[in-house]
Amino acid sequence: MVSPPVFAFLFSLAAVGLVAAEKSDYCLSEIVRSDERIRSHGYPAEAHEVITEDGYELTLFRIPYSHKLKNQNEKRPPVLLQHGLFSNSDCFLCSGPDNSLAYLLADAGYDVWLGNARGNIYSRANSQISLNSHKFWHFDWHEIGTIDVAAMIDYIIEETDFPKVHYGGHSQGTTVYMVLLSERPEYNDKIATGHMLAPCAFFEHGTSFVFNALGPLVGSPGGIWNQLLVDTELIPHNNLVNRLVDNGCHLSDSICKNAFIMFANGGYENANASSMQVMIETHPAGSSSNQGIHYLQLWQSHEFRQYDWGTKKNIEIYGQELPPAYDLSKITAQTHSYSSHNDALCGPEDVDTLVSRFPHLTEDYRVPVQSFNHLDFIIAKNMKEQVNDPIIERINRYEGR
Repeated sequence: MVSPPVFAFLFSLAAVGLVAAEKSDYCLSEIVRSDERIRSHGYPAEAHEVITEDGYELTLFRIPYSHKLKNQNEKRPPVLLQHGLFSNSDCFLCSGPDNSLAYLLADAGYDVWLGNARGNIYSRANSQISLNSHKFWHFDWHEIGTIDVAAMIDYIIEETDFPKVHYGGHSQGTTVYMVLLSERPEYNDKIATGHMLAPCAFFEHGTSFVFNALGPLVGSPGGIWNQLLVDTELIPHNNLVNRLVDNGCHLSDSICKNAFIMFANGGYENANASSMQVMIETHPAGSSSNQGIHYLQLWQSHEFRQYDWGTKKNIEIYGQELPPAYDLSKITAQTHSYSSHNDALCGPEDVDTLVSRFPHLTEDYRVPVQSFNHLDFIIAKNMKEQVNDPIIERINRYEGR
């Protein structure tokens, strides 16, 4: 229950946003798409449409080469970067050419592709289902992994004529990687190297308030909250939400910072304020409520397994009372894990569990900065040195560079 003072503050903040809408000082700028953002820094950019087997129209953005290297006629191995929950391709661009992984990979001589999962602002269409139908939102990160990411990989391989792609994912982007390779193990042969930033599979020791606040409500199947929330859009990107955060940043820098770390916890000692300002334009990016519910189920069960629909429906879908676990032993692609001590969502103890059940994991890298948290992998001032440079070093090693 939201306390009266907090509710009053949120209502006041909303009022400020609405009243100030006509004032130029507070008006929000037009959304800058990922390809436009890339071009604004001098890089070439492309937008590609990928149609999944179930009709979702996904947008892939591409930095085909670096204008600094002028290497468009050279061999450029492809890299696919996949965002986390509530996010989109901008998360790998928001810190600019000197720090963001997408630009750094392009400047290292790679062909960079930026994925967007079904339901976010760049992938909000389906050739068979209306966006306004509950059926559109009947998916979670299982389908993003087994269908969306698979379709992206196949498209990139066809477009580039390379037999394999390098993969980098943050948060949910790591979950869908593990789902794909365990459920469709033939895709292991299509991965050159995999890089999991803030890997999320087990949540038993998660310290974010989200777990204790929402887990008891929707962490187990059944109940009124599951019935109300299933198959709906969760935290969509819209002008009101965007204006609340934007005006919060005008009122107080701490409001701006806390808007992003509210669910992730961990503080903002390493956060780059300008990166957060850029992210405000396109975040939250939209997702299905089922994605969040599925994560909370993992927190409740202490297992990494498929969506729990309740005993009766589980038997219909899976042929057993409980949902089947993802078999991490089937992941044989060269995979590197990058985690941090101060991650309140996917913390060190749960990473320990993941590592113990991931027999073919190539590397378990822990960021040495103790304050590094879940969001720092995409917005930290020191993420280049702590995370991005090591990723490029490992990809270069694979490529013999």
